Amino acid sequence: MSETPSEAVTKQDLLRWAETIAGVARTGLAFTEVLYERERYEEILKVAADIKQYAKGSSSNPDELYEGWRDSVIEGTPGYATPKVTVGAVVGNDDGEILLVQRADSGRWLYPTGWADIGYSASEVVVKEVVEETGIECEVVKPIAILDGMRLGFTGIPLYSLVFHCQMTGGTLKPHPLECSDVGFFSENSLPKETVSPQRWASHAFAAIRGEDVEVMFDRPREPVWLDENDKENISEVFPDL
Repeated sequence: MSETPSEAVTKQDLLRWAETIAGVARTGLAFTEVLYERERYEEILKVAADIKQYAKGSSSNPDELYEGWRDSVIEGTPGYATPKVTVGAVVGNDDGEILLVQRADSGRWLYPTGWADIGYSASEVVVKEVVEETGIECEVVKPIAILDGMRLGFTGIPLYSLVFHCQMTGGTLKPHPLECSDVGFFSENSLPKETVSPQRWASHAFAAIRGEDVEVMFDRPREPVWLDENDKENISEVFPDL
C-alpha cells in the first residue's frame, strides 16, 4: 500500500515548514511598507508560530515565537531571512585518530563546531574554534561537507554546517571551561558511546583523515522537497539552545 502524505509528515517536517514560512514572512516585512501587505505577513508569522509550537510541544509559546520573529525584522536587504551558519572541524592526528569534544550542555560527543563569526572566513573560524574549544592547533586541508541541519534533525532552526578536514599541527588538549566537559582523540573503532550519530559522518571523516580523496558530502535535492524520510533520528538535544 502506498504511503499517504499525512503518514509521511514528522515533527521535524513541521519545524522545517514553520521556519520556512516564517522566513518568507520576515523577508516580506523587510521589503514592504504597504500596510495591507505587512498585516498579511504578520498573520503568516502567527500561523508559523502556531505550527512550530505544535511541533515542539507545550514548552513553546507561540506568542513569544511570533514576537521574536517580528522583532528580528530589519528593513531592506539586511533583513532577508537566511539560514544561520556553523563550521565544523574534522581534525586528525598522526595516528589517524579524530578530535572530539564533549559538550558541557548535553554530554554528547562530536567534532568541534561553532558559529561562523563575522569578519572571519569560514576556514579562519575553523582554526579559531578548534584551538578555543580543545587547545589543539591545526591547519585546514579542505572542505568535506555542506549539510542542512534541519533536514538532518540536528537543529530546530534553519542552519547550514560547513565541515572542514584539518590536520593537527601542535597544541595540548585542554577543554574550554564553559563549552566542553572533555576533549580527546579517538580511533574509528573507539568512539565514545555518546557520540552524535557517527553513522552519518564518521566513515566520511576517517576516510579524509586517512588521506583518501573524498568528495564534498552534501544534501542532494529531494523530490518532493517538503517531505523527508520518517527514519531520521532527531538529535536536536545536541544543540539545546537552537
